[in-house]
Amino acid sequence: MTFTKLAPVALGGVLLTSLLASASLAQQPPPAAAPGQPRDGRGEWRRADPEAMAARRADHLRAALQLRPEQEPALKAFLAASQPAARPAPGDRAAMAAMTTPQRLDAQRARMTERLARFDQRAAATKKFYAQLSPAQQKAFDTLAPRGPGKGMGGRHGGHGPQGG
Repeated sequence: MTFTKLAPVALGGVLLTSLLASASLAQQPPPAAAPGQPRDGRGEWRRADPEAMAARRADHLRAALQLRPEQEPALKAFLAASQPAARPAPGDRAAMAAMTTPQRLDAQRARMTERLARFDQRAAATKKFYAQLSPAQQKAFDTLAPRGPGKGMGGRHGGHGPQGG
């Protein structure tokens, strides 16, 4: 067979394949929400319940570290200090936009100072909790995922605490 005779057959095959693929995609339901990240009625992501996340975090630590009952007060103090700071109010952006450059810089410095103080609190609480652990528990704690943005033991997105991802 020559190319001129094969071209219509090949083109028909490509068209048929794309039609079948688009038809199967149209019949598939929308992807389910990720665990802990349900979708609202408009299909947008919404935040998971912070109290439920904190409870999961505590349960994860208890299980991963095999905590003893006498270590529970240290865990609670650690978790309390690890709670994320309140998110800025939506009106803060408008207020920042209305500021002069020197005022904005001063406001940014104030936020950075607050964040550093918050970090110091979390670090002290973590060290105090760590000191309450046995050497085997310390080793397990060391293997928990370190927090980067949104993950593990210290990032912003997804809350604070051992989430493992």
